[in-house]
Amino acid sequence: MWYSLGKLILKYRLPLLLALLAINVVAVTLALKVKIGYDFSRAIPTDNPKYLDMQAFKAKFGDDAGTLVVGIQSKEFFTPKVFNAVSKLHQSLKKVPDVTDVLSVPEALNLINDTASKSFQSKRLFQSNYTSQAQLDSDRMVFESLPFYRGLLYNADTKAYLVAVGVNKDTLNSKSRTRLIATVLEPIKQFEKESGITVQISGLPYLRTVIGDRIKHEMNYFLIASFLLSALTLYLFFRSISTTIMSLLVVGMGVVWSLATMQLFGYNITLLTAIIPPLIVVIGVPNCIYFLNKYHTAFKDTGNKEEALRTMVGRMGIVTLFCNIAAAIGFAVFALTRSALLKEFGMVSGINIMLLFFISLIFIPAVLSYLPAPKPKEIKYLDNRFLESLLTKIEHLAFKKAKLVYAVTIAITAFAIIGLFKLRSEGFIVDDLPKKDKIYTDLKWFESNFEGVMPLEIMVDTKKKKGLFRSTKPLEKIDELSAYINAKPETGRPLSFVEGLKFAKQAYFDGDTNSYAVPSMGDLAFIGTYLTPKSANNSQNGGAIKLLNKFLDSNKQVARITVNMKDIGSQKLPLLLADFEKKSNEIFDTAAYKVTFTGSSVTFLEGSSFIIKGLRDSIFWAFLLITLCMLYLFRSFRILVCSLIPNIIPLLITAGIMGWVGVPLKPSTVLVFSIALGIAIDVTIRFLINYKQELPDNHNQVAPTLILTIHHTGISIIYTSLVLIAGFIIFCFSSFGGTIALGWLTSLTLVVGTLTNLILLPVLIRSMTRAK
Repeated sequence: MWYSLGKLILKYRLPLLLALLAINVVAVTLALKVKIGYDFSRAIPTDNPKYLDMQAFKAKFGDDAGTLVVGIQSKEFFTPKVFNAVSKLHQSLKKVPDVTDVLSVPEALNLINDTASKSFQSKRLFQSNYTSQAQLDSDRMVFESLPFYRGLLYNADTKAYLVAVGVNKDTLNSKSRTRLIATVLEPIKQFEKESGITVQISGLPYLRTVIGDRIKHEMNYFLIASFLLSALTLYLFFRSISTTIMSLLVVGMGVVWSLATMQLFGYNITLLTAIIPPLIVVIGVPNCIYFLNKYHTAFKDTGNKEEALRTMVGRMGIVTLFCNIAAAIGFAVFALTRSALLKEFGMVSGINIMLLFFISLIFIPAVLSYLPAPKPKEIKYLDNRFLESLLTKIEHLAFKKAKLVYAVTIAITAFAIIGLFKLRSEGFIVDDLPKKDKIYTDLKWFESNFEGVMPLEIMVDTKKKKGLFRSTKPLEKIDELSAYINAKPETGRPLSFVEGLKFAKQAYFDGDTNSYAVPSMGDLAFIGTYLTPKSANNSQNGGAIKLLNKFLDSNKQVARITVNMKDIGSQKLPLLLADFEKKSNEIFDTAAYKVTFTGSSVTFLEGSSFIIKGLRDSIFWAFLLITLCMLYLFRSFRILVCSLIPNIIPLLITAGIMGWVGVPLKPSTVLVFSIALGIAIDVTIRFLINYKQELPDNHNQVAPTLILTIHHTGISIIYTSLVLIAGFIIFCFSSFGGTIALGWLTSLTLVVGTLTNLILLPVLIRSMTRAK
């Protein structure tokens, strides 16, 4: 069948090449239209309870991750020079397009009890420009007498001050997010230049944009680097510019088709699917090496180019097909998960790995048929003395040192299994950044001075319209829960409408600090007349009246408590949330109240856990499907066992080393196992199919067939493994720990997989044959 297919490809080579050209024209057109996506919430299925809670929160109160924060730490903050510079910064930020509001100390408001109009009048605490230190000190005393701002805009103990910048959520979820953040940073950099103070910047909009842009730029770099490295490797192997260009065109088409597939399916480029183009390059090059190696071997044996081409397709067609099927399964199983991000990654990568096979099968024989016959220097690599010597040593180990091979394998595997029990699963919202990176150090500054910037949102539902004001009990309960949360070192000071009422009560009693407390029913009766639409219209950004609108739903049934917290990781966060939920159940009667914990911190935890679980399940399905493919291919349970063991051991060793060196399980590192399984099994398929093809020619004698297989396939397997390892090593030059781990862990798995397939697999076949 495959020999006949080779004849057809060569017979209709011109129409096939023209068809490929036409498809590529369409693919390029589609690829140029694909967009970058900025929706980070699709890791969780839409029917997941945590996802539904978050959507319910957004429906009532809007997005929780729309604030960028600027930190300023200076003992001279309350001097005219610095204070005026901060005030100027505030005004500059307000003028930035898509900035919705700005909160800072210079623009802080006080509420004044206007008894004549029975309303609160908002008044700025500070002047626009100070020339007198005495006047600034006087205004500062009034400001510091207001408990409302403590812990929110400043930390008196560390002399740290905060500027909060609200940005448009629609812009944040579009390609304009980079432009928006860059525009916001301009006045901040100007402030640093004029004041001489280095500021800290954080907040989810900033973190997501900067980290997302970094990853996008790295993926572009990795794609270019993988092309260049592949070109260099191919040229060093084959010493032919035409062969190198042909191979790069194969992987180039694969990259374009992968982007076109995203556009056809209506997918955007996400932080996950951005990895696909470099992976296509890394996986596509071995296809070229397999075909070219067989072509050169056959040409060396026969000296006939046409016959060599038919032999190449006849022998390597089925090998490459099942190698690509195995690799495609390793990726495509992600489509079986319920995470939209993983589904898209699995669909696009799985489909395009299979398309790579058809590109290789058609393009390589057709182009080679037009090229001159291989020159002696192009097939010189087949007589590589070093590799022949290495393969002879491998043969010696397989036939003379079988017990040693088993002993070393058992010892290393046992060591890995011990490490496996040390493996832990943990992720952080700001994950994998170097500890000296400014993004990381700035985040830690906010955690030290304001207990973090990660949003935790709590909704308290009284289950009745206006249930929050029927008595003071809901207010007292919300205040009690807020005080409990505030006492935790992982969380900052909670903010709710109750804090606004406490601020209003203090204003009603003419600024008496002792009056900053939960109003009684009597207090509410008087204060309520002040909280009118007229009073609200007089309030400006930062006033307590606005808090009532921002932290209450329209029916005054549901209250919002917003908390900034530290990025404590996926191990500690569930324990902290469980503690808060337990306390809330003690405070609130569940028959009368419903308390929901949500926010970006909670959805991150759920998304991270969901992805890890989905990846674990994917590995199981990948293993099962690959097992079925191997069973179908070889129709022998004995060979099936021989094929699986050399591929299970590398995965165990990788997991064990992760446990020993402390690399946690997280989305980026769990991805290693499925990718490596799909790629490493290629070596097994390559070896066993060649063994199966050579067996009849050697009168079904196992030993001579194994020797020939080791020498015939060994060179292409080693070359292919070197290309794959080099392709993944590129990821080690990333600035993200997860990407670095993906690079070296996958490379490690492939190294071990190559060794187990070239050394352990022949030993297993001989042992199984003897047993039979």
